[in-house]
Amino acid sequence: MADATTASTTPETGRKKVRIGKVVSNKADKTIVVSIERQVAHPIYKRYYKQTKKVMAHDENNDCNIGDTVKVVESRPLSARKRWALVEIIERAK
Repeated sequence: MADATTASTTPETGRKKVRIGKVVSNKADKTIVVSIERQVAHPIYKRYYKQTKKVMAHDENNDCNIGDTVKVVESRPLSARKRWALVEIIERAK
């Protein structure tokens, strides 16, 4: 029965989104622009194509460089356009 109470206090919809993307800009102070790519099926032709979305993420230590693969998580609004935060650098650019 304890599982039922735990499930009610932490609903599935309350989790933060985590995305993996590539850094395309690090020119701003403590901010990176991450390009997130996903594959979507066409509604009629059922063929998959790529869609790209750019998000701004908070990089506290200015660690990231252009070309790095990073993991970002949804966060509270940090500025007018910044709604994501850097979790980790998965792979450094070569």
